[in-house]
Amino acid sequence: MISVADIAVNREYRDRLFKFIFGNPQNKEWTLSLYNAVNGSHYTDASAIKLNTIENAVYMSMKNDVSFLVDNTMNFYEQQSTFNPNMPMRFLIYAGMIYSKFVEESRLYHRYSSVQQKAPTPKCVCFYNGTDDKDDQIVLSLTDSFDGESDIEVKVKMININFGHNKALLDACKPLKEYAWFVDKVRSNQQNMGTLEEAVDEALEELPDESLIKPFLVANKAEVKRMCITEYDELRTFAEQREEGKIEGIEIGGLSMLIGLVNDGILTTVDAAKRANMTVAEFEEKTGLKA
Repeated sequence: MISVADIAVNREYRDRLFKFIFGNPQNKEWTLSLYNAVNGSHYTDASAIKLNTIENAVYMSMKNDVSFLVDNTMNFYEQQSTFNPNMPMRFLIYAGMIYSKFVEESRLYHRYSSVQQKAPTPKCVCFYNGTDDKDDQIVLSLTDSFDGESDIEVKVKMININFGHNKALLDACKPLKEYAWFVDKVRSNQQNMGTLEEAVDEALEELPDESLIKPFLVANKAEVKRMCITEYDELRTFAEQREEGKIEGIEIGGLSMLIGLVNDGILTTVDAAKRANMTVAEFEEKTGLKA
């Protein structure tokens, strides 16, 4: 049986293709193009992009995908290959870490001042390209996670970027359109080929030569294939566990969050076990952590 601990280890410190393309410092022009497409803006100075992506996030022991500051907005961009209604909680964790760092490092923000201090406006966007049929845009709300009335709200705009959806957005950002085409082509190729690796190779060959992202993907071909294979394996693992009932009633997201909190020293293993309604021994067996 594959445990939640196995999933956390398998996912740790592994970038996704979306982040590799749009969160890469050498591709700031593409990040800015994506920002302009999402916001209907027309900025041209890519140096205005200040990437602040978290390298060690508490949620599921993963890095977040892309976060950056531009035009006094703090942008949080995530890509998801499976629909996840719990994304607002994930964004809340990321935002807390980023804003904590902002307050500590900013010379202009004085947290003890009697004058209202201004901070960059957060914008949370999830780019969805899973195989489940979803609307072009959905707003996910953190308040849906709570039984009672919440004093905290986070709203995440989920944008369907599967090829054929949100045409205007994809047309406005050529790298995003090419990324969506590439993902779609890998999926279709895989149905007719023996291995995912062959499907990726063929999709790279089929990318038009005038494609903006093709030289970058080809130059990093081994890394691109590894990321595609890793993401496919993760999706298959989750699908198998859902079908075979191997989670045994435990929500992966909640338990994985506790794993991250323990790893970051925020909770003890004993406290995390209590929150999971388990004995310490049960928690250790499920997660691989030790008290």
